[in-house]
Formats: sequence, structure tokens, C-alpha cells
Amino acid sequence: MGSLYSIGEVLIDFIPLQKGLALKDVVSFERAPGGAPANVAATVAKLGGVAYMISKVGDDAFGDFLRKQLEEVGVKTDKLLITKEANTGLAFVSLREDGERDFSFYRKPSADLLFSESEVEEDWFSKGDILHFCSVDLVESPMKYAHKKAIKQAQEKGSLISFDPNVRLPLWDRPETCREAIREFIPMADIIKISDEELSFITGFEDEKEAISSLFTGHVKMVIYTKGAAGATLYGRDFSYTSKGYSVNVQDTTGAGDAFIGAFLHLLLESGISPSQLEEFARKHHEELLTFSNACGALTTTGKGAIGSLPTKKQIIELVTGGGIVLS
Repeated sequence: MGSLYSIGEVLIDFIPLQKGLALKDVVSFERAPGGAPANVAATVAKLGGVAYMISKVGDDAFGDFLRKQLEEVGVKTDKLLITKEANTGLAFVSLREDGERDFSFYRKPSADLLFSESEVEEDWFSKGDILHFCSVDLVESPMKYAHKKAIKQAQEKGSLISFDPNVRLPLWDRPETCREAIREFIPMADIIKISDEELSFITGFEDEKEAISSLFTGHVKMVIYTKGAAGATLYGRDFSYTSKGYSVNVQDTTGAGDAFIGAFLHLLLESGISPSQLEEFARKHHEELLTFSNACGALTTTGKGAIGSLPTKKQIIELVTGGGIVLS
């Protein structure tokens, strides 16, 4: 079984203790480990896989906390470096009554952005591995170029490349800069995971089929289009499969998409899929891939924060086999 290598931000999410308030009106928060790539690594580790986090944290209490939390869930942290040059990143999250979020980030820069291409080592990746990344750390920084080097090396070794744009516009000087960076990196990935909230912004197309079709460029072989509680559709160049979501008691949607793609990648790792085998594997196993991933994402919304709310494989199987209501 291969390993997941997740590169990008690892930070502290400050989750409000009150729902339905604007961020300026929230009185108290609780801290939770976060950062989309870290959430994905934690999902794979929680499900029994091998996952590494490639990033940096500050030489501070928050960095120590993040390292401990990742290690406790099973993520390997020898590639999570420490720097005295910047603090660990912070994100304050405001929860609406429906569990959806608004963000305010503190990083100018944060430690993760200082991870450089010289710190990416050539012997990390091998065939059967997956390298996963998101867009938050694709801002102009040393970390952006670390991504490019890691992707190149992983591709040369025969690893799969997974990209979840995970748009966070408050981190960018202009929406156009964010869109341009995402479009630059899309052709480098084998798998694109994109949400219904992001599709038209990234592609420029309002029509779903036209938008999805435009993503098949470069190395892209698969697009996973997620629609929250309504489920997800898996697209290949000439096929598509849809799976419905699950009705659960939603407390916080933070990390649900990360849990979804983490579960999806875990199943690929278990099967040892190479880039050339990806499309055929998806045709044969689309139902298992989507159902398992939808259940993992749904269960993650039933608690606060991402990593602390991740389900076990047993809990996912229980939901899939009759413990939940499938939405029509």
C-alpha cells in the first residue's frame, strides 16, 4: 500500500462557541487543528493508511499543538518542519446556523508559506503514492515553488497527483490572482476535486457540463464534483457516475470536503492504483468510491472542527450499510 503525501497549510482553526453570529460578534472560540491538506492527511491516517504532512509550523505553542494533534491521529510529521522566522497560521471561523462558514486568516506570512523547494527531498515519492495539495498555499511564496518541485518529482516516480482548489478568497489580493493560480496548477493533477461553490468561479462557465469538460486539460483524468449533502458526481473524459449524500445532524461543515477526498484517496491507496489505471478503476468501483467518501464527509459534519470529528472506518461502514437516510 502506498503513502499519501499532503503538502500545504497546517494551521489552527478557532471555532466559535456560538452559531449564527458574524465574526465580529463572536465572544469566545475553541481551537482546533486545521488546514485542508492536514485534514486530508489526518483522514487517511484515521482510516488506517500511511500519511505524511509536508509543511512548516512556527516555533510556538500552536505549532507544538498541531504536531501533537497530527501525531495522535497517526500522521507522520518528520516532514513537518519548524521555523523561528514566522508564527503558525491562524484562521478564525464564523459558523452560520446551517453550519456553513466565513473565514478570517492571520498569516503575513505564516510559517507554512516559508517551506521552500530546497526542502523537498528527491527520495520521498514512489509508484503507488499520492501527492495531494490545495490552493491556499499557492500564493506567491517559497511554498508555491515547493509545490511545483514536489509535483514534478512525484510524477517522475509514478505517483498520482490530487488537487482540491478549496478556494479561500480572503487570502488573495484579488479573485483573479486566485483563479489564475488554480488554473496554472490544474493541468498538473490527475484528480481534481471541486465543489459546487467553486466550479463557475474557477472555470468561468455557468453550465455544469461545459465547466467540468474545461477541467480536462493536461494530466487530468478524473474530476470529482461535490455538492455537499446532495452527494457527488465522478467524471471521466467519457463517463460520469453520481452518488447521493446522507442526512445527518450538521454541527460544523469545516473539513467535510477534506474528509471526502481523504476517504476517496485512501481507497485508491489501498488498491495501489497508478495514473494509467485510474480511469478503469473508477469505472469498476465508482459506487464504492463515492458512497464511502460521501459517508466520511457527512459524518465529519456532526462534530466541531475537522480532525477531531473524523470518523473511523467502522463508523463509515455502519452508515453506508443502513445507519443513515439517503437523500433523494
